[in-house]
Amino acid sequence: MKSVILIPARFASSRYPGKPLVELRGAGGGAKPLIQRSFEAASRVPGVDAIHVVTDDKRIAAAAAAFGAPVIMTSEAARNGTERCAEALAALDDPDLVINFQGDALLTPPGFVTALIGEMRAKPDAPVATPAMRLTTGEVRALQAEEAAGRVGGTSVVTDGTGHALYFSKRLIPHLPKGALSEHLSPVRLHVGVYAYRPSALAAYAAALPSELELLEGLEQLRFLDQGIPVDVVEVETPPFILRELNNPGDVGPIEAALAAAGIA
Repeated sequence: MKSVILIPARFASSRYPGKPLVELRGAGGGAKPLIQRSFEAASRVPGVDAIHVVTDDKRIAAAAAAFGAPVIMTSEAARNGTERCAEALAALDDPDLVINFQGDALLTPPGFVTALIGEMRAKPDAPVATPAMRLTTGEVRALQAEEAAGRVGGTSVVTDGTGHALYFSKRLIPHLPKGALSEHLSPVRLHVGVYAYRPSALAAYAAALPSELELLEGLEQLRFLDQGIPVDVVEVETPPFILRELNNPGDVGPIEAALAAAGIA
């Protein structure tokens, strides 16, 4: 099965403009731009056939080319990373599987991606797969405090009995009645924003309009559910360091701490 990793990256982020070029210090103290760290994280995934940075911005393309990353240029019309991946399909040599390795998710463990590839290999009819990890009760209580303060602290997912996503939300789901947090592991699963797509699923996604729920939640993957395209949720083990994406300047310090904890130079 021919698998290709795409790293969609855009300059005009509403919360943090220019973040793909933000310098982040690793375990040895050396600084590298976010897009390079994301590419190096994707490069640690074994068994993939190619990795490309996908962008509409010449500054990001130049930075990627400077450290040797292949670049696919797309238009400015893409509204999210999935649409950008769909547009990039035309430049690829008929892959069987496309992995969306988000450009701000530099701490994604390679095992998360290999778990998705394994899921898609085992289920040749599955159109889309994405990982999730079960949260501890302490982590859920921390996210509840974030919600109470009016801040979004992550995306949660609920599934049916076959492991297909029923819904994704920036709110904590499912509802947690009294006693639901009595065990160390909670019923809440945190969605990790990495995706494996069949090219046909990407094409169907790009041909559809954004759904109402997608726009309300700000979650691109809800368009698949709105179109009746099943999304397999693969449960993965929580890594020993905090998984954090670069969404705003305040994330730089915690991400650099996580890089140090993970021993990533």
